[in-house]
Amino acid sequence: MENEVKECNPVVWVEIPVNDMARAAAFYEEVFRKPIKVETMEDGCVMGWLPMSETGSGASGSLVKNKGYVPTLGGIVIYFSDTNINETLERVRKNGGNVITEKTGIGQYGFYAWFEDTEGNRIGLHSMS
Repeated sequence: MENEVKECNPVVWVEIPVNDMARAAAFYEEVFRKPIKVETMEDGCVMGWLPMSETGSGASGSLVKNKGYVPTLGGIVIYFSDTNINETLERVRKNGGNVITEKTGIGQYGFYAWFEDTEGNRIGLHSMS
């Protein structure tokens, strides 16, 4: 069928609000050991692009500094896949973030942790081990 939609995960893109793009980009680069490419759009919105794989699974996204974007601990929680939550939480601490919830088991669903980034957002980590 011409208009057949491929089955996929429903979340395809995330935007993490930031107040200070340089600080936030440096934090995420150190915590996740991945480059963040910062770019200013024509409308003045500043985007810090998270790495993306065209062939990998999962959603990608960006850090965003723009009017109407407000960091918060009380909103939606975005979870990053992780292979070693404890090491990542140590990098969070070393780079100005705060650990909210240490690595916690959730039975057959693996483990999670929460941290507050340098901008005031609550971010989750998830691992199966």
